Amino acid sequence: MSLRWLLPLLWALSAEADFFQFDSISNASTYYFNYIYCNIWEGECQPNQDDATQQVPSRDLWAGFPQDYISLLHHWYCSLGQCCESGDCRITNNITGLSRDLQTKLHGQHLVQSVVLKAIQGFINNPESNKPLTLSFHGWSGTGKNFVARIIADNLYRDGVKSECVRLFIAPFHFPHARLVDTYKSQLREAIRDMVLRCPQTLFIFDEAEKLHPGLIDAIKPYMDHYDNVDGVNYRRAIFLFLSNIGGATINDVTLDFWHSGQNREDIGMEDLEHRLRAETMESQGGFAQSELMSGHLIDFFVPFLPLEYRHVKLCAQDAYAARGLETDEATLDEVAKAMLYVPKEERLFAAQGCKSIPQRINFFLP
Repeated sequence: MSLRWLLPLLWALSAEADFFQFDSISNASTYYFNYIYCNIWEGECQPNQDDATQQVPSRDLWAGFPQDYISLLHHWYCSLGQCCESGDCRITNNITGLSRDLQTKLHGQHLVQSVVLKAIQGFINNPESNKPLTLSFHGWSGTGKNFVARIIADNLYRDGVKSECVRLFIAPFHFPHARLVDTYKSQLREAIRDMVLRCPQTLFIFDEAEKLHPGLIDAIKPYMDHYDNVDGVNYRRAIFLFLSNIGGATINDVTLDFWHSGQNREDIGMEDLEHRLRAETMESQGGFAQSELMSGHLIDFFVPFLPLEYRHVKLCAQDAYAARGLETDEATLDEVAKAMLYVPKEERLFAAQGCKSIPQRINFFLP
């Protein structure tokens, strides 16, 4: 559809808004103009101007305005694929996709598959939740903590981890100096508040959470508590993920005990690990353990990531080949898996690096 008639319409909308004294109409017309300027003419946009709120202004904002103008503008805007049933195109909440990805892309983590899906689904389906959802992921490096965080982001948000509704904080990278903790507190509070104001549903990921300064976590503790609002802002539709290596040895010991007793690892239940993870986290060194987040019992689930075995490494290698569009065979997958280091020394049962290095390691086995 030609834009020739659209500019006069947009200017008319702003002018009419002044006449009718509808500030919201003026804001909405500015939204549409920004969309044209940023996405069609590719002008130099201000930060976040290309998204505005990415939410199509509701018809409630247009009450009393000539309906022909409204219908015409909405029809044109929706023809560009910007309209969504949810009203916010950034948020997809694809629970079916989340379930599928956890089952098909994540290997050896039956507890994660069950707990994460139920926790996320329950939170999404309960718009009146009395607090944000807070999950703590525990386990060795390479067992899938970051991978699952990405799967969650990919299925809840159109742009995945790149969405402006998703923010990743890496403790030693974003908050490296203990002497600057007061500065970090202010920056972190502002970042979370601004994102919650921009997005009706947000996801915050804290990687290497055990390295966070306790004061830093305490500064944002009110955002994860049972408050209707904090300084006029409602944080109850936020999701917080904390990723750490705390409890990795405990998880491995329990998994090894099951193996020694002849039981399947799939028989390990949350009751075998969650209480031990909670206790070990509270007794561990580092800011995460010393924070009010722990003493206030604000973490909803301690999610254990089990150590990966030989068969899981083969599945990861198969996925890595498939991701590159390459075919492989069992012999090659065995070669990749055998090249990994396994522990403990006697049993050689668990891959020391999990699956983290698999995508790079398969380069060695390419023709």
